[in-house]
Amino acid sequence: MTTTDTDPTAVEDFLGQVVGDAATAFHAATVVLGDQLGLYRALAEGGPATPAELAERTGCDARYLEEWGNAQIAAGYCEYDPSSGRLELTPAQATVLTDETSPAFATGLFMVAAVALKDEERLNRAAVRDGSGVAWHAHHDDLFSGTERLFKPGYTTNLVESWIPALVGMEARLASGAAVADIGCGHGASTIVMAQAYPNSTFVGFDYHPESIEVARKRAVEAGVADRTRFEVAMAADYPGADYALVCVFDALHDMGDPVAAATHVRSTLAEDGSLLLVEPMAGESVLENRNPIGKLFYSAGLFLCVPNARSQGGVQELGPQVPEATWRTLLGEAGFTRFRRAAETPFNRVFEAQP
Repeated sequence: MTTTDTDPTAVEDFLGQVVGDAATAFHAATVVLGDQLGLYRALAEGGPATPAELAERTGCDARYLEEWGNAQIAAGYCEYDPSSGRLELTPAQATVLTDETSPAFATGLFMVAAVALKDEERLNRAAVRDGSGVAWHAHHDDLFSGTERLFKPGYTTNLVESWIPALVGMEARLASGAAVADIGCGHGASTIVMAQAYPNSTFVGFDYHPESIEVARKRAVEAGVADRTRFEVAMAADYPGADYALVCVFDALHDMGDPVAAATHVRSTLAEDGSLLLVEPMAGESVLENRNPIGKLFYSAGLFLCVPNARSQGGVQELGPQVPEATWRTLLGEAGFTRFRRAAETPFNRVFEAQP
C-alpha cells in the first residue's frame, strides 16, 4: 500500500486524533506546572484572577501566566470572562485539580505521566533497544510522590468504605484486632488509611525502596498511627512475618518480576483463614477489550514503568498493568490459593479476594 491508496477522509480523521493526543501531551506539562506552582490552588482559594493578579498571588511572572492561562482556557481546564480578563475554576475543575481528599483528584496522574517523558531518553529508550530493565527506584523522584497523590484519594474513599467490607468477615476481624501486611506500600498511604480506621489492629508496610519507607514512617507519625503501624524495607517474595489475617497488594503485583513467587510467599505468611486483598487496574480479557481510554492509559504506563521494573527483577513474568482476570485466577492458583473472586470494582480498579 502507498499513500496514494489511502482514504483521505480516514487520514484526516486519524490525523485529528493524533493532533489531539499531541495537544494532550503538551497540556499535561502545563497541569504539572500549575500544580507545582500553586496556580490552580490560588484560583480555587482566591477566586477569579487575571494573569497579572494570579502572578501577584503566586510570585510568578505575569507574561508566562498569561500563556499558561490561555492553555487552560483552550483545554477547558478553567473558565474565562473576556470582559474582565479573569480566569476562574468551576467547583468541578477545582475538585479534580486541587482537592487531594477527593477520589476525583487527578493531578498525581499527570505527575506520573510526566515521569515517563522525563525518563524516556535516559532510561526507557535504551532499555527498549537492549532489553534491559529499569527498576522503579531508578526513575525521577516525582514518580514516588506522584504515585502517592494519584492513589491516596481512592484509598481514602474506597478502602474502608467498600473494599474491606467486601471481603468475607474481614471488617469485623480488623475491628476487633488483627495483623495486616501491606506489600509494596510506597509512601504508606493505604497502610495509614487502614490503621486510622481500625485502631485495634496492627499494620506493617513493606517496600523494597528505602527512601519511600522513610517517607512512610514520617507519614505514620504525622497521622498519629505510629503506635500501631511500622514500615520496613523488604521484597514481596521474602518479607517477614506469619499468620497475617490480611495481606494487601495495591496496584503492585503486576509490576513484580516473579509475581507467582511473590504470591506464593504471601500465601505462606497468611493465617489459614486469612485473605489476600489484591487491587489491580481495570482490564478486559483481551487487548481488543482494552481498546478504550483506560487501556490506552495503562498500556502506556506499562511500557515505561511496569514492564521495565519487572524486567529489572528477573522478568520471570512481565505482566504489565492490563492483566485478564483469568490470568490472575491461574496465577494465584499456582501460588497455592484455592479460592478466588472479584469482590468489588471501581471504574479504574478490580478488587480481588484470594484465600488459602
